[in-house]
Amino acid sequence: MRIGFLGLGRMGSAMATRLLGAGHALAVFDVSEPAAARMAAAGATVRASLRDLAGSSDVVLSMLPDDETLRAATLGPQGLVGSLAAGAIHVVSGTHGVQVIDQIAAAHRAAHQVLVTCHVLGRPDLAASGKLGLVPAGPPDALRALQPLFAVLGERIFEAGEDPLAATALKVANNYVLGCAIEAIGEGMAMVRKYGVDPQVFYRVLVEGLFDCTAYRAYADIIAKMDWGRIGATAVIGLKDAVLSRQAADKVHMTLPSLAAWQTHLEHAIARGEANLDWSVMAREQFRESGLEE
Repeated sequence: MRIGFLGLGRMGSAMATRLLGAGHALAVFDVSEPAAARMAAAGATVRASLRDLAGSSDVVLSMLPDDETLRAATLGPQGLVGSLAAGAIHVVSGTHGVQVIDQIAAAHRAAHQVLVTCHVLGRPDLAASGKLGLVPAGPPDALRALQPLFAVLGERIFEAGEDPLAATALKVANNYVLGCAIEAIGEGMAMVRKYGVDPQVFYRVLVEGLFDCTAYRAYADIIAKMDWGRIGATAVIGLKDAVLSRQAADKVHMTLPSLAAWQTHLEHAIARGEANLDWSVMAREQFRESGLEE
């Protein structure tokens, strides 16, 4: 299987490096020359264009930052739909909206190509160690063919079914719930601070009690210490997740009542110039609203 990789940001580079380390031959393309050079030094073959990457690959994994970049890379004049062979597989691993997945799925079907969504759960450090959660969806034959790659990239696999849109809905919903959790931690932390409680005690109550899980351990610690520069995902990325959540809900004619609070807090934080801090700055906005000094 000839594997191509598109998109060498922090997560993409970690995933590509992991595949190389497991002995897979890998071709890569990225508009960032330094990123491509780092992959070349790790043993990847660098392609000169997206068209070259697609033409030499049976499978292309994309880890792209937003919907417009994915749409252009897939549907553009030199994009994957026009460059992949019939039967080739495009694996979308970035966080994207349901509309763009619908659109590119239709285009791949018309070109007799296969779309698989395989969204990832976790940070780049987990990608580097092969400990991501993976949420794949697509035709069963394609999922079986991709199992050797999934086994290298993740330790937990949550198959969502045959419709690529199902995995996208799961990924968006997961990020929505995480945003709600961070907002709730911030609100609770503000309350105990107003009563003069040491935030570290509340942290222990959370993670040694009902909420002993990765998300609460990571984000309650950041919020208790007000360590907004410890970045997993930035406020800009968090706002993207909020927008994708609203779009997904709109598509199926439902509301998300909890969304308004954390989306508004992120918008306010970004307006203050905190776009590149961790998205837990939504808790900082709660502290400000509560009259707490930082």
